[in-house]
Amino acid sequence: MIKKELQIFFTALMFYTRIPCPSWIDHAADNLNKATRYFPFIGWIVGGVSAAFLYGFSMILPISISVVLSMVVGILLTGAFHEDGFADVCDGFGGGWTKEKILTIMKDSVLGAYGVIGIMLLLLLKYLSISQLTQQFDLLTVCMMLVIAHAMSRTTSVWMIFTDQYVRENEDAKAKPIAKKMTLGSFITANIFGFVPLVFLWDFKIMLIVPVLLLVKIYFSRYFKKWIGGYTGDCLGAVQQVAELSIYLSIFVIWKYI
Repeated sequence: MIKKELQIFFTALMFYTRIPCPSWIDHAADNLNKATRYFPFIGWIVGGVSAAFLYGFSMILPISISVVLSMVVGILLTGAFHEDGFADVCDGFGGGWTKEKILTIMKDSVLGAYGVIGIMLLLLLKYLSISQLTQQFDLLTVCMMLVIAHAMSRTTSVWMIFTDQYVRENEDAKAKPIAKKMTLGSFITANIFGFVPLVFLWDFKIMLIVPVLLLVKIYFSRYFKKWIGGYTGDCLGAVQQVAELSIYLSIFVIWKYI
C-alpha cells in the first residue's frame, strides 16, 4: 500500500517536474490520473525551492535580480511545463476561430506571436508582482506566499479537472501527459494539499484569494467550454499560470486596501 502510494507520488513528480525519480516508476495512465491528488503538493516543492533560492540569492544580490533568478529556478524545475501551456493557449485561442483550428494550433510546436507576447507579459507581471511584494512584506513572508501561490494555483487546475471535460483523444494529443479524470477522494486530498499552506501565513485575509481563484476557474471553464467544449493539458497550464499571477496581485491589493 505504501509502495503503491509512493509510486503515485513519484509519478506526479516525474510528470510535473524535471526532478529525477526512481527507475522503477513507470508511465501507467492509471497512476497519472491518481497522481493528480499530489498536483498541489508539487506546488509545495516548486514554490519551496523557488522561495529558498529567493532568500538565498537575496543575501548576496539585489532583490530584483534575486526575484528573476528564483523565477528561473521554478521554470527549470518544471521544464516550463505550465508556461508552455499558457503560450500555446494564447496562440490557439488568439489565432483560431473553430474548435478544430484552435486544437491544431495548440498542438503545433511552433510558437507564434500571440504566444510570445503572452508569455513575455505574464513573466513581466510575475516579476513586478513578486518584486512589489518584497517591498510590502518581509522576505520570509514573501517566501511563504510563493509556496501558497504555487500550491493554490495548481489546486485551481485541479478544480477544472474535476468538473470539466477533457477534449483530446490520446492519438490526437501532444506528447505531454495529462490527467483526464479524478475521483472524489483524490479531489479532496488535492484540496487539502492546496489549502494547508494558507494556515501558515497566520492571517485570515489570505483566504480572500479563494473567491478570486474561483472566479478564475469559472471564467476559464466557461471560455474553454464555449470554444472547444472542455479543457486540454495546455488549458490547465494556462489556468495554473493565470491563477498564480492572480494570487500575487490579490495579495498586494488585499493587504493594501483591506
